[in-house]
Amino acid sequence: MSTIPTTFNDEPPPYTVLGGQEILERTGVSAVLLQRGGRYIRRLVFQELQEAGFEQVVLLENSRASPELEELLHRFPFVRCVLPQKELTLGEQINLAVREVKTPLFLVLWSDTHFSQKGGALRIAERWAHHYLVPRGEGETPETPLCLVPLVQNNRYEIIPTVMVPTFYKGRIHTIPVVPKKEGVPSLFPFDGIGVYNRDAFVSLGGYDGTIHNPYWQLMDFGFRAHLWGERILATQTIRIHYDQDPPTVHTTAQDSYLRFYLKNIAPQFRSDHAHLPYSRLFEFLVKSGKSLREGWELFREIRRWVLQYRYRFTMDARFLIKSWEEGV
Repeated sequence: MSTIPTTFNDEPPPYTVLGGQEILERTGVSAVLLQRGGRYIRRLVFQELQEAGFEQVVLLENSRASPELEELLHRFPFVRCVLPQKELTLGEQINLAVREVKTPLFLVLWSDTHFSQKGGALRIAERWAHHYLVPRGEGETPETPLCLVPLVQNNRYEIIPTVMVPTFYKGRIHTIPVVPKKEGVPSLFPFDGIGVYNRDAFVSLGGYDGTIHNPYWQLMDFGFRAHLWGERILATQTIRIHYDQDPPTVHTTAQDSYLRFYLKNIAPQFRSDHAHLPYSRLFEFLVKSGKSLREGWELFREIRRWVLQYRYRFTMDARFLIKSWEEGV
């Protein structure tokens, strides 16, 4: 059985790194570029990111090294190419790329998306420093977010609803996507993984859970864990990303991924100053999980140990979080 990584520094999957020995500009912001779909013109994407002024680009490449790729890395020495030796989930790709990120902030993009703002990396850094590192009033401590979710457009330049609002419906957790109407509204998770992340906060949170294989539930787990542990994920209208085509279809029916998400985030209860996963949840879980008695018990026990290990990181439970969200807190 796969066990939940306890820290971000657990043994990563095997990978090779090529290039990336130079720094483009000292902006404090890197770009993480994930590959999706068919072939794309790497040269044009690298030029776009170069014009944006990112300090470094970390490319997560699904294919093997080739003479064409090596020539491009020589031409664009600020691009650091990560070649995993096995297929990875969305979250595992981001986790692996972040190991090669050296800047305080990083922007996650896909090969079918574009960030075409010249000098945009410096503006990201300046806005972050001005709005999230400077106290808003005397005696106040700045609240630095874990992630900023940009404004996202499809290939027709229509704004996509990327603010994810959690809700309970018929006893099960769901999300309602809405279009961001103003700056700084909270979102449960970064849509499609796209966002400007605070590297230190990302690592402290543990990154994405690679034992959850379905991308939707992996994002849900990341978002719930972030909010339950007191982090903030906010939408911003100052950063714009657009897709070459329509965003990928979301699939929410992966049962094993949902079960792990449920036990880690929905089932725990918060008391006083910590969370716990009570044994009273076990019977209902065994009945509804569809697993054998042994498999269900082993999964419950594994995640109960995880909740126990991180019990003091929790600041609330899921029902309080959703109630607060509905009340606009």
